[in-house]
Amino acid sequence: MKLKEIDKARYRKHLNVVIFCMAAALIIISQGTSALFIYIFSQPEASHFYHIIAAVATAAVIVVYVVNKYRYHSYMSEVVYVWDLKQLLNKIQRKQRKIKSAVEADDKDAMIVMNFMYRGSKQLYELDDNTITIEDLLLLINALDQRMEKAGLSLSTDSFEPSMLDRF
Repeated sequence: MKLKEIDKARYRKHLNVVIFCMAAALIIISQGTSALFIYIFSQPEASHFYHIIAAVATAAVIVVYVVNKYRYHSYMSEVVYVWDLKQLLNKIQRKQRKIKSAVEADDKDAMIVMNFMYRGSKQLYELDDNTITIEDLLLLINALDQRMEKAGLSLSTDSFEPSMLDRF
């Protein structure tokens, strides 16, 4: 995965629309299918708890299917990019202790991975207006930049490949 510049205003607008549509679809589909399930499968004096749970599960499956079907639509490009970036950063985060140890040992792949993680995190912080911890992140980026320059590595994130994580 490569980091790419995205328009923050467009991303926020599209994310809000996607979240609103998903929530509305879950509510509408759940209400309709629960009424249908209760009408078809229930007795008037019986508990409807399991019918409602089945309706919510059905709505969730339908919404996930539709989101996956339209995942590659141009309207979803920024939202999907951020979702994918967050998943990849979480994968790196789970291996961060080993990666940081390798960075301390001047492992070039580990530095490339941490560079991607720090710069990807910075992009997410800026997109989500998370200004509380960005200063700490900038300090980490500067320290890693100095280490990478000493090792003769490019500060670009283009050399990162997700397969690098398999080593850690």
